[in-house]
Amino acid sequence: MGYIVIRVVSIPLGVTLEVIMSTIALNAKTFAETVNQDGIVLVDFWAAWCGPCRAFAPVFGAAAEEHPDIVFGKVDTEAEPALARSLNIMSIPTLMAFRDGILVFSQPGALPAAPLAQLIAAVRDLDMAAVRAEVAAAEATATTA
Repeated sequence: MGYIVIRVVSIPLGVTLEVIMSTIALNAKTFAETVNQDGIVLVDFWAAWCGPCRAFAPVFGAAAEEHPDIVFGKVDTEAEPALARSLNIMSIPTLMAFRDGILVFSQPGALPAAPLAQLIAAVRDLDMAAVRAEVAAAEATATTA
């Protein structure tokens, strides 16, 4: 997995340091491995020059701290243009939610905290057996068409 280096600090011997990594940087090499794992993965597609992306970043980061059981990934579309293109990212920020390796939500635009919390609750509450059945039916239809 990718990591975001925020700052290097000197820590005296004997001092305990707790590091909370709320979000992880994803790239072309780590994206598929990350989103295909079991559980919930939220991915924020962003760029440094994007005002709405900068406004959404603290909301996304706060949600990551509130939900340590969920993977919160970020894809810098400037650093990973091929990855963004392959996922049809046309506008940023775009938020994607994966559950057990299945894309269950994708929407451009920055979400305020309350709608993001609602989205997280909705993804948690999904009946994954029904989702898998729906995906299988869609794939079967696509192969016969």
